[in-house]
Amino acid sequence: MSHNTFNSNDVLESLSTSVLILDSALRVSYINTATEILFEISQRQAENIPLQTLLPGEKKLFKSLERVVSTGQALIEREVHLFLPASGEVLVDCSIKVLDTDDSYVILELALLDYQQRISRDENLHTQQQVVRGLAHEIKNPLGGLRGAAQLLERQLDSEDLKEYTRIIITEADRLQNLMNRMLGPNQQPEKRHTNIHEILQHVRQLVDIEVDERLKFKIDYDPSIPDLFADFDQLIQIFLNIVRNAVQAMHGVGLIILRTRIQRNITIEKQYYRLGVLVEVEDNGPGIPESLQDSLFYPLVTGRADGTGLGLYLVQNLVQRNGGTVSCSSKVGQTIFSVTFPLEFGRER
Repeated sequence: MSHNTFNSNDVLESLSTSVLILDSALRVSYINTATEILFEISQRQAENIPLQTLLPGEKKLFKSLERVVSTGQALIEREVHLFLPASGEVLVDCSIKVLDTDDSYVILELALLDYQQRISRDENLHTQQQVVRGLAHEIKNPLGGLRGAAQLLERQLDSEDLKEYTRIIITEADRLQNLMNRMLGPNQQPEKRHTNIHEILQHVRQLVDIEVDERLKFKIDYDPSIPDLFADFDQLIQIFLNIVRNAVQAMHGVGLIILRTRIQRNITIEKQYYRLGVLVEVEDNGPGIPESLQDSLFYPLVTGRADGTGLGLYLVQNLVQRNGGTVSCSSKVGQTIFSVTFPLEFGRER
């Protein structure tokens, strides 16, 4: 491939890794799109400002940067905790090296670790779902025969006491059949059309408003510039209705739910790369999700409620995947955020 067929700036802009080019005084000379998103600052706003302004209070990273400036030797720092004013604490791997063409500039690369972990979790979860669906099919098939045999037996019995036992078999078979149907998820394929995400969120809000009182507040934080998604309208309502109702139940109907939308750039979903996507966040200020449940939250039959089936979030994951998206959750006491990302274009292999 000749060097004329691509532009090096285009390559930098398409990276999901944050790249900052700094001068020897550690002032910002350039940031790529991934950095703009991470720090919520534009290239124009960032130019010539000290890196210390973007990372107030940071010490360890600056010592490493100063060492690279003085020695010229590259450094890699693993699992560095950084506090970003825009988005709070993040865990990153840092790579620092002097720019080959000019010793007076330093390249700082920040790779978000939770992004890689999420990709790994999504792949793992997808495998688990395939196993569960296979198992549900295997259980569902003999249940029909079991129910039919119990009905035939009931017709042959004269004793009402004995018929009570066959009715229990039929009732329990129906209950298990219903559970298996829910585990298998919706049968129909998504009927995708151009869909306004804010129309969906407003509809969900109206549905939930009917079920709660004034002790539950909604706050909206929408990016009005987001174009329409190509997705199934009804399935998206089901996704966000499940997530919002989950939050309401966790807070016992008292607290604040924030519905937030943002454009995302340079995302990877199921090994497909997309230049643009939409991020929808449902945030609540409830008690948080127990740490023991956080890694298995989207697995079937996992629940933190005594009366729960543990299928609500499993079905959310299923429907999100059917519509080409990905879902994740971060939670601590006082702040739980469900993040759902959908692509806004056709993807390509990464």
